[in-house]
Amino acid sequence: MKYTVVLILFIIIGVFSSETSAEKAIFAGGCFWCMESDFEKLDGVNEVISGFTGGTLENPTYRGNHYGHYEAVEIDYDASKLSYQDLLDHYWINIDPFDDNGQFCDKGFSYKSAIFVANEDEKRLAEASKQLVISQFPEQTVVTPILNTTKFYPIKGNEVHHQDYYKKSPVRYKLYRWNCGRDQRLQEIWGVKK
Repeated sequence: MKYTVVLILFIIIGVFSSETSAEKAIFAGGCFWCMESDFEKLDGVNEVISGFTGGTLENPTYRGNHYGHYEAVEIDYDASKLSYQDLLDHYWINIDPFDDNGQFCDKGFSYKSAIFVANEDEKRLAEASKQLVISQFPEQTVVTPILNTTKFYPIKGNEVHHQDYYKKSPVRYKLYRWNCGRDQRLQEIWGVKK
């Protein structure tokens, strides 16, 4: 009986601790294929989902209408292994924070960068991280906005091939990423080799 009670307590504690450590974060950084690939490399990230957010249009689609939405990723992560601050630090070195027309070779509103915050803690951390970037580059204007989280629309239906595109079509993905100049520009800004 004593061992049964202890076992039940361990199960309950384990269930609640795993539930409370799972968090979500949303970032826009141009092509969601690239953002998905960059964030899935992090230990503590459970899943990265490509989709749209930030606009008012319901059920946006890639080939159809996504007016007013950003291409974005929703990151499901284990907060006991990876903090929101860690995600912010990784986010900044994977975007061009100075490009107000999109990201790398992808231009237009939907390819702009943005941080979507769900609460005051995330907002405070995002604003502090942005100020740090601003202080690193005093001669340039950081245009990445910090916005309140809105409904996230995952890519689905006949466009689901966009999820995990870098895994499903690795050669095409690598060619796209190289030809877009993403890694070259990131190295130019941040000195980071991908």
